[in-house]
Amino acid sequence: MNSIDPSILAKAKTWLEGEIDQETKKEILRLQENDPGEFVDSFYRDLEFGTGGLRGLMGVGTNRMNIYTVGMATQGLANYLLDCFPDQEISVALTHDCRINNTLFTKTAADVFTANGIKVYYFREMRPTPMLSFAIRHFGCKSGVMVTASHNPKEYNGYKAYWEDGAQVVAPHDKNIIKEVQKITSFDLVNWNKNDDLIEYIEEDFDRIYMDKVKGLSLSPDAIQAQKDLSIVFSPIHGASGKMVPMALKEYGFENVHVVKEQAEPDGNFPTVIYPNPEEAEALTMSIELGKKVNADLILACDPDGDRYAAVVPNEKGEFELLNGNQTGTLLTYYLLSKWEDAGKLDGNQFMVNTIVTTELINVIARGFGVECFNVLTGFKNIAAIIRDLEGKKTFIGGGEESYGYLVGDFVRDKDGVSACALVAELIAYYKTKGKSVFDVLAEIYQRFEFYKEALISVTKKGKDGAEQIQALMMDFRLNPPISMNGLAVEKIIDVKEGKIHHQLTGKTENLDMESSNVMQFYLEDGSKISARPSGTEPKIKYYFSVHAPLNKRSDYRKVEAQLEERLEGLKKYFS
Repeated sequence: MNSIDPSILAKAKTWLEGEIDQETKKEILRLQENDPGEFVDSFYRDLEFGTGGLRGLMGVGTNRMNIYTVGMATQGLANYLLDCFPDQEISVALTHDCRINNTLFTKTAADVFTANGIKVYYFREMRPTPMLSFAIRHFGCKSGVMVTASHNPKEYNGYKAYWEDGAQVVAPHDKNIIKEVQKITSFDLVNWNKNDDLIEYIEEDFDRIYMDKVKGLSLSPDAIQAQKDLSIVFSPIHGASGKMVPMALKEYGFENVHVVKEQAEPDGNFPTVIYPNPEEAEALTMSIELGKKVNADLILACDPDGDRYAAVVPNEKGEFELLNGNQTGTLLTYYLLSKWEDAGKLDGNQFMVNTIVTTELINVIARGFGVECFNVLTGFKNIAAIIRDLEGKKTFIGGGEESYGYLVGDFVRDKDGVSACALVAELIAYYKTKGKSVFDVLAEIYQRFEFYKEALISVTKKGKDGAEQIQALMMDFRLNPPISMNGLAVEKIIDVKEGKIHHQLTGKTENLDMESSNVMQFYLEDGSKISARPSGTEPKIKYYFSVHAPLNKRSDYRKVEAQLEERLEGLKKYFS
């Protein structure tokens, strides 16, 4: 016991002496006695808002998701709202996805908000994240909370805090909320005296309001009518999008939609997958099996909270191929800009937004259409911040991030898997009327703008030691910057944390006009780009790779792709 840091023991003691339930106290004592490693990890820090908000393993302790950490976070948020909006009626919107304890955590948040005199618009049933974002602005709320852990394993849950613009909380509000939470050193400072009279339930009729907005994004209704029998498979992977995505596809005019029955019902245990993450091919196994049976033109899937989507399409060999987030983002960008251009609507007053770890091809395409494209830090809240800043000045067309997130239009201020699924289906129908497959369209893009190919590897480092190892890795990049990688000279290094651009060959240094973040980017002499970024929501460090080369003719597609893949593999070995 003496080996445990006294500050950790003090934190646990505060809980044991506080007004918490006996079962939690027993579990804390059990961990302290029998599982000191888990005990330390449960109390060595407080959960913090990262790029996805509050997220962690469920369990007892300050570093776990439980009713007490949720209650304390909510009290901190409530205190901040009351301070920011004095003498105003304050309301918040709340919903959740399918995860274990989601109704418990959502009701806990509702109780604390109402105890503090804050009205709650409470979704009667689980709904996807984009609907929560939309509801905040629709009802004139000052904030909102989505209880979800997105695509994390079943042991996790989370709490995404939103501001009055419908976007996830950004600076300075995020850090200010954390400060308010940190002031709550005792459970006695949480007001648990709920007032159910301050709860107004959001019923199913709200679905129609949101869906009308989604339907209004459609750009090719005639193409859909011509391709209404397009065979589409969809899976919500046991999550919250099981109602809304099929509804959106039907609203758009698609009549041949097949939902994966085994994954249609919400279930926080995610019994049919290892991870409920549409980025993982394994999570799409059942969808692809159904796709083969129904000869699908398109397979779609969403993560548990319905903000991210994945698309699988048949290639020239008839084999199903998972498109990555960079490819679907590229396709959507090209489709949207092409249709806007055809309609004569591009007048220099539109813009796109991209994140710094997403394919730069999106930037290149936007420039090709004469549309400004802003680059922001990872996290959709940063995309939403640009939309907010330019509201009423310029028109947002679309934008996204490589992790399967995309947003079209600005009525939602977070990534929207519902509308993205509908628009991916629409663009496939549109190009099919022109006799083009998805890969024909990608080849068309690559011939015009160059062939870009990306890859991602994630290195997991669990617990307190893991977090320290990740920080040490980033520190080493700064103290000992690489001169070459995989036999190629490093020409430029961007240190987003330090706000500097270092030109290795000339020794010149420039200032970077971007908010500080623990990200390093390396540009090699052949145009390759590598980004290193510790995750804000998971115990991982992520390496993003991007390479590109010309594509001179359609028949060279797979040849050039193989060459780019070889370059990517060489770079990945350097970091593995």
